[in-house]
Amino acid sequence: MPGMLQTPEYATGLLRSITTFQGSPDDVADAVEARMARSRVVHEGNHRFALLIEEAVLHYRVCEGPELAAQLRYLQEVMARPNVSLRIIPLGVRRAVWPLEAFYAFDDAQVAVETLTAEMNITAPGEIHTYLRAFVELSRMAVYGAAARSLIAKALDFALS
Repeated sequence: MPGMLQTPEYATGLLRSITTFQGSPDDVADAVEARMARSRVVHEGNHRFALLIEEAVLHYRVCEGPELAAQLRYLQEVMARPNVSLRIIPLGVRRAVWPLEAFYAFDDAQVAVETLTAEMNITAPGEIHTYLRAFVELSRMAVYGAAARSLIAKALDFALS
């Protein structure tokens, strides 16, 4: 789930599991607060977001069922915003591009890539082009609008069961 779309409870569950796995100091509350402050860009200013997630992400149990359900409801809310385009790659779709690490493209100037242990910032034009090409190809496999809302609703039913 993109950090800018996470609810505080979802972010807490996710960051707590990362902290536990990495054995790092417990700064989860501060990290969640910082994440929520950064996520204001979705609601403020003149920013546009084209987001793409895998359907499996909707089912990841990084928090309890009620918190996951709240996260999915928030996702439905946010995808209705005029500045947000959300596409979801369904589980059974034929892959033209293999699953990739999370990455965020900031126009054609920078790509931030999240790995298990670090975030890398890519600024080399050739590498940025490759990530942008991957985004286009992955987007072609994805659904949006009513079909995406249907996948979220299915995950919401699962979270509440």
